[in-house]
Amino acid sequence: MTTNETTKQPPIGGILWPHEIAFLALLAVAYYYTDAKFRGASWPVEIFGAAIIAAVGVLAYRCKDEWQLLPNKLFFFTLAAAWVLLFAFLGNATFGYVHSASLFAWMFDSYTSPIAEEQYGLLLPFVVLTLFWWKRKELVARPLKFWWPAAILFVIALFGHLVSFIAQQPKGSVIAFLLGLYSLTGLAWGKNWLKTSFFPFFLLVFSIPASDTADWLTLRMRLMVSWIVSIIAHLGLAPDLIRDGTQLYDAQHTFAYEVAAACSGIRSLVALLALTTIYGFIAFKTPWKRAVMTLSAFPLAILGNVARLCFTIAVAELFGQDWGKAVETDAGFVTFAVAILCVFFIARWLEKSEPPTQPAPKIARA
Repeated sequence: MTTNETTKQPPIGGILWPHEIAFLALLAVAYYYTDAKFRGASWPVEIFGAAIIAAVGVLAYRCKDEWQLLPNKLFFFTLAAAWVLLFAFLGNATFGYVHSASLFAWMFDSYTSPIAEEQYGLLLPFVVLTLFWWKRKELVARPLKFWWPAAILFVIALFGHLVSFIAQQPKGSVIAFLLGLYSLTGLAWGKNWLKTSFFPFFLLVFSIPASDTADWLTLRMRLMVSWIVSIIAHLGLAPDLIRDGTQLYDAQHTFAYEVAAACSGIRSLVALLALTTIYGFIAFKTPWKRAVMTLSAFPLAILGNVARLCFTIAVAELFGQDWGKAVETDAGFVTFAVAILCVFFIARWLEKSEPPTQPAPKIARA
C-alpha cells in the first residue's frame, strides 16, 4: 500500500472519520425523537432534516475523488435547495391533519403516527445515500454534462405539485418532489447520470405514505390468506374452523382469528417489497432475476401470514384459547421470519446461474 493510499484511510480503526462519529450521534438523536410521544412538535423533523443534510456531506467526503469530477455542483445544489424550500414552505395544503405548510412535516407525522406501519420510510433516505456510495464509480464513469431535456421532467414535476397542492393530495406532491429532484440531477449531470441513478431514486418511492392507498390490495391478500388457512385447518389442524371474510371462528364462535391489516403484517408488504427490490438490484444483473426477486414479496407476504395464523391456531388447539390469543398478539415476527428465510432460498436459487460480476468501470478523467 502506498503512502497516498494510507492517508486516505479513516483514522479511527480504519473505518470511521471523527466527523462520521459525530454524524452517527446526530442520527441517533434524530431517531430518538421520532418516537410518537414527540409527535406534533416541530423540532423533531428539523433534527431529522439536519441528519439527512449531514449524511449528504458525509457521502461527499467519502467520495472525494468522484466529487471532484462532478461538474455544475453549484448549479445543482442551488436549484435543489430552492426546490426543497418550496416544499418546506408550500408543500402541504391539508392543514386539517398536520398544521404545517411543510410537506416534510406531513411525511414525518405519517411515519411517526402510533398506528402507522411505515416507519421504514425514515430509514430510506440513508439507504439511498448508501447506494449512491456503492455506485459512486459507475456514476462518474461516463461524461457528465448539462442536459436540457431533463428540464421537461422538472416542469412536469412542478405542474404535478401545483395540481396536488390545489387538490390537497400530499402524496402527489411527494411524487412531484422526488421527480423534480431526480430531474435536477439530470439537468446538471446528464442522461447517463439519470440512467445510472434511477434505481437509488426509485427506492424513494417506497417512502411515500401509502397505507390507505394499498388497502384495496391488502384486503384481497387478507381474503386469500384466510381462505388458504381455512383449507389447511380443514385438513386436520382445526376441522371445525369457520371462515367469514377475513375472520376465522371456532365452531362455538367463542374465539376468532382475524387476518387484520394492522397486526398481521400484510400492510408491511411495502417494507418487504422494498427489501426484495434492494436485494434484487444489488445481487443480480439480469433483469428477469431482479423482477423475480422483487415480485416475490407478494407471495412471501401471503406465505408468512399463513404460517403465522396456522401456528396460532395450532397453539390454541393444543393449549387452549388463552394461549392462542397470546400467540396471536405476539407472533407477528413469524410473518417476517418465514418471509426472510424464503428470500434467502430464492436468492440462492437465482445465484446459481448468475454471470460473474464485471469489474467496476474506471473513473473518467477530464
